Amino acid sequence: MTVAEILSNEELRAHEFPVTRESIFLAHAGDCPLPRRVAEAIAAYANAAARGDQEKAAWPGLLDTGRRLGAQLLGAKPNEISLVGPTSLGLSLIAGGMRFRRHENILVYFDDYPSNVYPWMALAAKGVQVRLLNVRELGNIRNIDVLGQVDEQTRLVALASCHFVTGTRLDYEAIGKFLHTRGIQFCVDGIQTVGAFPTNVEHVDFLAADAHKWLLGPCAAGLLYVRQSLQETLQPPIYGWHNVRNPNFVAQEHIEYRNGPDRFEAGSQNWLGLAGLNAAMEMLLEVGVEDIARELLRKRAWLVPALQAKGYHVAGANATPAQASGIVSFGRPDTDLPALHEKLTAAGIITSLRGDRNGKQYIRLSPHFYNTDAELHRVLEVL
Repeated sequence: MTVAEILSNEELRAHEFPVTRESIFLAHAGDCPLPRRVAEAIAAYANAAARGDQEKAAWPGLLDTGRRLGAQLLGAKPNEISLVGPTSLGLSLIAGGMRFRRHENILVYFDDYPSNVYPWMALAAKGVQVRLLNVRELGNIRNIDVLGQVDEQTRLVALASCHFVTGTRLDYEAIGKFLHTRGIQFCVDGIQTVGAFPTNVEHVDFLAADAHKWLLGPCAAGLLYVRQSLQETLQPPIYGWHNVRNPNFVAQEHIEYRNGPDRFEAGSQNWLGLAGLNAAMEMLLEVGVEDIARELLRKRAWLVPALQAKGYHVAGANATPAQASGIVSFGRPDTDLPALHEKLTAAGIITSLRGDRNGKQYIRLSPHFYNTDAELHRVLEVL
């Protein structure tokens, strides 16, 4: 299956993405609908689990496959991929598992999604200096902003690969290269790019991304990448039968974590979610993430000026192709955006209503590769 085949064959599109029969779904930066093959994979596992031991119906095949596919998507090794579920949990495991020395600081962006803010803020209670990144424009983090706000005491920088409101992508590769020359670790919230844009972890130390957005998978079935050389330096603040050694399931006198990706997986897996995640990753790798990225940028290239022609302000409208994403958020001072959002919903167009720290509201469009130009033109007609 290719992007071109999906967009040129309505019967195939409706078969693979049943939501297209019901609505124009443009909220993939929120919670995606499940593609047919993902829903079928979940159902197939559920049926198998109904006939016997749930774990035996899945282990170790689903786990091994998940690590392999996740590694393919991220340019990592399978033994660097843990399957822990929500992005919030993955980032919290990293933050809670680090051991800081006196006077060390971390740098975060206060206007990132809360999942990538609160785990780091909480470290202040442990004496870690939490620095908030200063930027000129919401979501637009320039390389120089990061380079100029770290020092010899900075232990880690934690940023999102793409801002959830403005859709501005981070030049995380260049930033990661620089940070590594300074011996600073780099953690990325990748949920708004993994599945939509190539997201390679060569210059990243930690990355978390749940499946329920651009990965087109179920909720709470995500990926956690931890660079192999750093795994044993982390002491994750969770303990269970799976990540702590217990021969024959007998608790030991001393807590000793397992090595490898098991270290961050405390207990039983979300096998239903993992079955769906694997099917979603297989589908995206089949279609090709680079082709998906090109299609999202093609859509954005004409959608942004079309919205501007109607008098709307588009957040991050001047982003270069290297900065742009599949997220297009817009608004207008003289428009009741909540009412407009309801109007779009009533017309069968599913979007997101978002706001910033100053109370400014936006309608956020986040089409995926299978959305057609005709669907986006329909949005413009309703507007």
